[in-house]
Amino acid sequence: MDARLDFFAHQSSGKVLKNFITAGRALRESPLPAATQELVALRVSQINGCAVCLDMHTKDAVAAGETAVRLNLVAAWREATVFTEAERAALELAEEGTRIADGAGGVADAVWERAARHHDEEQLVALVLLISFMNTANRMNVITRQPATGSYTPGLAH
Repeated sequence: MDARLDFFAHQSSGKVLKNFITAGRALRESPLPAATQELVALRVSQINGCAVCLDMHTKDAVAAGETAVRLNLVAAWREATVFTEAERAALELAEEGTRIADGAGGVADAVWERAARHHDEEQLVALVLLISFMNTANRMNVITRQPATGSYTPGLAH
C-alpha cells in the first residue's frame, strides 16, 4: 500500500507539520505520566485504526519499560486488572473523547469527574490535548493511507 500524500513534500503542509510535531513533543514533557500518555495514544489509535501510530507508540512504550501484558490488554482495559484507577480514568476519557460523535452529549459528566478525581488540572489539560492531538494524527494518517512498515525506531518521534 502506498500513501496517498507525502505531507513533507509540500511547503505549506511541511510548515504546519513541523509545528504539529513540536506540539507533540511539548505534550511529552507535560506532568501527565509517560505510561498514561502511551496507553492513551495506543487506545485512541486502536479506535481510529491508525497502524502508523500503533507501531510508533507500542515501540515507544516498550522502550520506556512498559510490559507486554499491559500493552496487550489496552484494547480490553475495562476487563483488565493491570491498570491503575488513574490510567483507567484516562483511558475512559480517551475513548469518549475519540468517539465523541457516537454520544449525543459528548463526554459524559461522570467520565470527566472520574478523570478529574485522579488527575490535577494541569494533567487534565495535557490529557485533553493528547487525546485531541492523537485524533488529529490518526485522522491525517488514515485519510492518506500512511502505511505502517514496522520500521519505526523507538524514540524517533520525541
